[in-house]
This record gives sequence, C-alpha cells and structure tokens, in this order.
Amino acid sequence: MDLKDYLAISGHRGLFKYISQARNGIIVEGLEDKKRMNAFTHFKVSSLKDIAIFTDTEEVPLQKVFKIISELGSDEPVPGSKSEDGKLKEFFAKILPNYNREKVYVSDIRKIIGWYTILKENGITNFDEDKEEINENQVPESDKKEITDPK
Repeated sequence: MDLKDYLAISGHRGLFKYISQARNGIIVEGLEDKKRMNAFTHFKVSSLKDIAIFTDTEEVPLQKVFKIISELGSDEPVPGSKSEDGKLKEFFAKILPNYNREKVYVSDIRKIIGWYTILKENGITNFDEDKEEINENQVPESDKKEITDPK
C-alpha cells in the first residue's frame, strides 16, 4: 500500500485522496465526507508518504509508524485523538520508544492518531511498504544476456 495518494492539507481537517490534476491545483476528495474540492497551488499539501517522525537516531516514515500502530492495535486499543496528553505520549512511547520528545509535540501525536483512525475507518489498513518499482529502463541482472560478437 502506498500512502502517496493520501494527502493532508494545511487549514483543512482530515485527510484527502488525490483524484486528478487541475489547471490551477489538484482535485482531492475528503476521506470522511467524500466531497471533492480543488486544492489550489497556494495550499500547503503534504503527501503522507513524505512525512516522517523524528527519533533520537533517524527519521521514521509515517507508513512504518502506521504499521506499528496496526500491529499493536490488536493488543492495545488506540486512544482517541482527543485523549489526555499524558495518555497520548504514553501510547506513542510504546509505538516509537525513541521518538524525539523535543521535536515531536502532542499536537503531532494527535494528528498521527487521527490520521490513522481516518484511514482505518475507510478500510485502508494495509501499511506494508511496497517493494521498489523497477524503472522501465532498468533490466534485472538475471534478464541480461551476454552479447557476443558474431565475427
């Protein structure tokens, strides 16, 4: 599953799915209300695929965080995004024990949990990372044939 088609738009609640390119922006559809709108070029649009969470050693892609939440969700319920700050921090520490507590704010944790809930409610639950797509110009080594000179 690839999160590149799922978008967060600054100033708008919820998540959106990319529908098509428009002349002055992109057309998106809200995952919750299924209404389409034009996200103009001056809107700050972020693909969920491009978002990462700071840890003490690296940045962890949001897709991996969602996968950890979904695996943990069967053992422990995911708190609501409006839960108390302490409960959210405690839950996030179980997901990502070494997340950077100075750079990741409670508001960020609320967004992540809210986005996860929206995706889950819309049946988007496969957070496995896609294998790298082979560029059409790339040929796997196993398919290359040795060219011999006919002389």
